[in-house]
Amino acid sequence: MTFDVVGTLIDFEGGLIDCLTAIAAENGKTLDAEQALSFYREARYMPEALRFPDDLARVYLVIAPKLGFPADPALGQRLRASVPHWRAFPDSADALARLAKRYRLIAMTNAQRWAYEHFARELGNPFYAAFTTDDTGTEKPDPAFFEQVLAFIAKEGGSRDDVLHVAQSQYHDIGISRQLGLTNCWIERRHAVKGYGGTIEPERFTEPDYHFISMAALADAVDKTVARGLQESA
Repeated sequence: MTFDVVGTLIDFEGGLIDCLTAIAAENGKTLDAEQALSFYREARYMPEALRFPDDLARVYLVIAPKLGFPADPALGQRLRASVPHWRAFPDSADALARLAKRYRLIAMTNAQRWAYEHFARELGNPFYAAFTTDDTGTEKPDPAFFEQVLAFIAKEGGSRDDVLHVAQSQYHDIGISRQLGLTNCWIERRHAVKGYGGTIEPERFTEPDYHFISMAALADAVDKTVARGLQESA
């Protein structure tokens, strides 16, 4: 199984909002979370964007005037420095531990390696291998990112037919994984909230092969499928 990390396993929107809410309170402001995420999304995908999450320092300076915050580079660095404190979704670590008993788990993240190391520890270090933007030199949805991972899997004796790609982003993962012929699973983390939040909206929606609203639901489905197979073979 290959996994997106930020947004699927790590609650990056929650991490961003926690930091921005604290800055707002210190400056006598209140924060509209969804509005802040929309400002973030626009800034994050500007042509001059840097690698994530180093880019958060630049992003802050773009969105600060819109939020009524001080355009202080130190606050931009503070947003970047919040990354090691971002938490996993409550179900992520347990679900990954359950899945790791049966599958090799591979992380595929647009985050830089320094951030990934924090995220991996937060998740209980469940991954057999990991690919970051530093490793691939590119970001999803660039097919080149996926092809580097698939080449690694081939060297390990597997093929793309063996892969289930698990992710929350229609734009970064689900659409391109379908184009590349991979079986995919959409974890709809924002199922209770309208819009795409901090993630860019895709040009068109891709119907996934599998669809769950949590990692726990995916792990439960795998457990049930395995149990059913054991019963049928008994």
